[in-house]
Amino acid sequence: MITAVFYKKDRKLSGFRVSGHAGYADYGYDIVCASVSSAVQLTANLITENFGISAEASAENDTVTLMVAETCEEASKIIDGLRMHLELLSEEFENTIITKISEV
Repeated sequence: MITAVFYKKDRKLSGFRVSGHAGYADYGYDIVCASVSSAVQLTANLITENFGISAEASAENDTVTLMVAETCEEASKIIDGLRMHLELLSEEFENTIITKISEV
């Protein structure tokens, strides 16, 4: 199962950690994992490259983490878009993704 934890600070989303595998299909054929990976990469690139928001990002094994340096409205909205996307995927592909929000 993929676990996505979204971090909230001062009522705004300030980062996320996505880890695990969906287990929907064999490695290389898992459309849920591919969808999540693509959405996470897009989110990280939008924040750091397109909007130029300072953030620390890391990718190790099956875990991607991104935390913005300073909470801002733009980053919060982009991260919330990822959260909504993953929740919709979890409805379509049951028992593959769990999302949580954690106050920091």
